[in-house]
Amino acid sequence: MTPVLETRGITKSFGAVEASRGISLDLRPGEIHALIGPNGAGKSTLIQQIAGKLRPDAGSVHLLGADVTALGVADRARAGLGRTFQVSALAMEDTVLQNAVLGALGTRGGRVPLFRSALHDADLRATAEAALDRVGLLDSADMQTAALSHGQRRQLEVAVALTLKPRAFVMDEPMAGLGAEGSARLTRFLDGLRDEAPILMVEHDMDAVFALADRISVLVYGQLIATGTRDEIRANPDVRAAYLGEDA
Repeated sequence: MTPVLETRGITKSFGAVEASRGISLDLRPGEIHALIGPNGAGKSTLIQQIAGKLRPDAGSVHLLGADVTALGVADRARAGLGRTFQVSALAMEDTVLQNAVLGALGTRGGRVPLFRSALHDADLRATAEAALDRVGLLDSADMQTAALSHGQRRQLEVAVALTLKPRAFVMDEPMAGLGAEGSARLTRFLDGLRDEAPILMVEHDMDAVFALADRISVLVYGQLIATGTRDEIRANPDVRAAYLGEDA
């Protein structure tokens, strides 16, 4: 099975600190692959290299079989990589619809219309409204984003990513800040999303990880120590010692 997204020997250092040490992992069609590990393990650094915000010192990133290591964030998004963030990147002063339209603009290469004109572009608006409908926010399209609940902002981030019609998602702690009800709702949504585009997900909510992930990779001190199914990861003594603990 050809991976949709793949890293090959990703290595990144900051001075004497090696944040990524020869990391190779892949994301396969139809799956959710969770990346877990303690704070400071290098998860965010790895995600930034996959998304194009950081260039690795060595190794490569491949999307749909193509080497995208030299591409920046916007070009990787246009190539089919959708991303949500640990800290919201939404424009809080804009409306829900405006945020979604701004995301849809990212599908257009070359010259793009002024944002005010884009709001009246029928194709962009239709794409934005369809994405909002998918996540249950169409009725809130005219609401200022700052007025949304934390859970609704997470839904909007997914909608913005959906406007790019991604072939793969990279999600950085999508459950962060959500209560039990919000986490359960988002878990159900992501479970249905995997068939449309597989998801590489960094997450600390282990209930969500074990409910969703087909495979789990464990990162400790910049190095992958294990990749496997939920049962394999639960039973792995190195993982239990480094991260999960004896109560896993």
